[in-house]
Amino acid sequence: MGAQWKAKGKELAANAKGKLFGRLAKDIMIAARSGADPASNSRLRLIVEQARKVSMPKETLDRAIKKGAGLTGEAVNFEHVIYEGYAPHRVAVMVECLTDNVNRTAPEMRVLFRKGQLGTSGSVAWDFDHVGMIEAEPAAAGADAEVAAIEAGAQDLEPGEEEGSTLFLTDPADLDLVSRALPAHGFKVLSAKLGYKAKNPIDPASLSAEHLEEVEAFLAAIDGNDDVQNVYVGLAG
Repeated sequence: MGAQWKAKGKELAANAKGKLFGRLAKDIMIAARSGADPASNSRLRLIVEQARKVSMPKETLDRAIKKGAGLTGEAVNFEHVIYEGYAPHRVAVMVECLTDNVNRTAPEMRVLFRKGQLGTSGSVAWDFDHVGMIEAEPAAAGADAEVAAIEAGAQDLEPGEEEGSTLFLTDPADLDLVSRALPAHGFKVLSAKLGYKAKNPIDPASLSAEHLEEVEAFLAAIDGNDDVQNVYVGLAG
């Protein structure tokens, strides 16, 4: 959770599939601004691979690429906005949004943060590291994550979201460099992006079951907003 909060449970995951497609479509449109051909656009290629892995419909994927590349005549104007604050019980939260209307998103965030506390810019960012996050899985027998991290130039590593995968953490400026280097060290890159990792995450065990449930409900409501791309939380594990 210290890296990125994910909704729990099969029902939540199933209900979130449409939301996931929407988020990926936004990422694809933004990446496609640099070119519609995944072969010559590494950022687009990685996101397209992610989209295919979760069975995003080909028509939806192709439409997002064309729209982002300006091939449909439609304008793509998304603004990147970060909202900072606290979930209930002083759990730090950073909410990353991509919105086409900040005047809609801002009041929606204020309402969602009523059960917590919405802060000003920088109010919790000081307690997070801005890092490159590369999730990768072994692609060759004997591939060693620790050796690969050292050789590829990653700063740290931890278990990834996918079973058997590793999350390689990098300096933001080294994200592309490390993601390009990992395949030579036996790892297939599943995703690569910039994100936030809590410096001093709270141990969930220090919260009562009732308090933890309140935090999870707050995070689920935030995550359910259509403009939210990622939610980074100061909880360990």
